[in-house]
Order: sequence, then C-alpha cells, then structure tokens
Amino acid sequence: MIIRSALKKKLLAGETVFGTFVGMDSADAVEIIGLSGFDFVILDMEHAPGAPNSIMGQIRAAELHGMDVLARLPNVERTTVLRTLDIGVSGVLAPQVNDLSTARSFIEASLYPPLGCRGFAGTRSSAYGAASIPEYLAEANSDLLRIVQCETEQAVQEIEFIASIDRVDLIFIGPYDLSLSLGVPGDKFHPKMTEAVGRVLAVCKKLNKPAGIFASSPEEAKTRIEQGFTFIAYSMDTHIFSAAVKNITSVLKGLIKK
Repeated sequence: MIIRSALKKKLLAGETVFGTFVGMDSADAVEIIGLSGFDFVILDMEHAPGAPNSIMGQIRAAELHGMDVLARLPNVERTTVLRTLDIGVSGVLAPQVNDLSTARSFIEASLYPPLGCRGFAGTRSSAYGAASIPEYLAEANSDLLRIVQCETEQAVQEIEFIASIDRVDLIFIGPYDLSLSLGVPGDKFHPKMTEAVGRVLAVCKKLNKPAGIFASSPEEAKTRIEQGFTFIAYSMDTHIFSAAVKNITSVLKGLIKK
C-alpha cells in the first residue's frame, strides 16, 4: 500500500503532528495558518457553518502551503462522507462514533469497492476526472486519513472493538464532550477522565495506532504528548484570534499614562 499523504506518513512513522480547528469561513485565515507551519487544519463542519461547497476555497488555501486539510463531518451518513471526500480533503474526523456498527459504516462509506461502498464521480478529488481511475481509486483508499472521535462513555467502553477495525487510522479524544458524558463537565483531568483517557491510550498502543486529542494551551499539549498522544489539535482559529486581539489591546491600553 503506497502512502503519499505527508500527514499520514508522519503519523505512521510515530512523529508528533500539530494542527488547529477552523470554524471561520475564511480562506485567508487558513492561508495564514498554513504560513505558520502547522501540519494540518481541521475544517469544522460539525460545530461551524462549513459545508462542502463553502470550504473548497479553504482547502485550496491550505494546499498552497503544503498543509494537509481534514474535515470534521457533521455526521457519518454515507452521503455526507461521500460529498466531503469528493472535494479533496486529506482526511475526515467522524463524530459520535459510539459503537462498532457506526464505525464500520463510516469506514465503508469512505472506501471505494471492493473495500467499501463509496461511489465514484469525476469530482475535485480525482482531478475532475483527469486522473487515471484505477490509480486514483487505489490512492484514495490508501491515502485518506480516517479518524474516529471518542467523545462518550459508551465509545470508551467500546474502544477496543472500534479501534480494531481495519482502516481506522487514528482515535481522537474530544475531551470536552467526553467530560460531559462522564458527568464532570469541563474537568479534563478529573480522575474519571484520566481513567478513560488511559484506557483509550492503552488500546491504541496495543493495536499500534496513533491517538489524538484537543489541547487548549501549550502546557496541556505538553502533558498530552508526554502521555503518548502524537496528533495534537491545538485550540481553534477563533480562540487564537481572540486571544491575540485581547493581548494586543491590553498592551496598547497599557501605554496610556494614567
């Protein structure tokens, strides 16, 4: 199986990669992130208004600077997976995958036959039909990064079955939703969370699959890396922009002599 995706190659080699979520509908924001040196962006179609037709400009902006583009799906329905992959993302994050059946359906929807049930059309992902169909189908099946989100107590309990599925490339923990599910809202390092995170990491280590997580500060990212996470989704564009603006405003106002 030939892997051409730089991001997937790094993860399979055990390297640590960094990216951020993007919720603003802005190709400029994505291009700035690409210039920063991040390995990837995650275009959020679950919690932000992004849709296949509105994020294509953002994908092109990322590609200009060699940055991989992932999309967080709003759901794992077959048509949703199909339409998102057809616009040419490097990978997808599937939300609310809480059981084996849902995980299998997601993976099958992301794979061309005979491995899955993804339909073919001459869309952007296949160079608008200009690519050699056999080569494109093989590359699409091998290159795409398929990420399953673990964000509920049920998903933690089922994680070994979910992670064991072939072509599930990475397990991504959503700490805020998981903390809500465990009854400790927002407490990302509560003992219940520590136990759940440890269980997921242990399964990933056993199956030799990378694990990812969201981090909201450099200190938190450092802790997660030390725990064994190699895919770090650091904050999101709106939070990074907000913090930068507040910091500059604070400094500027501090220049005024009282």
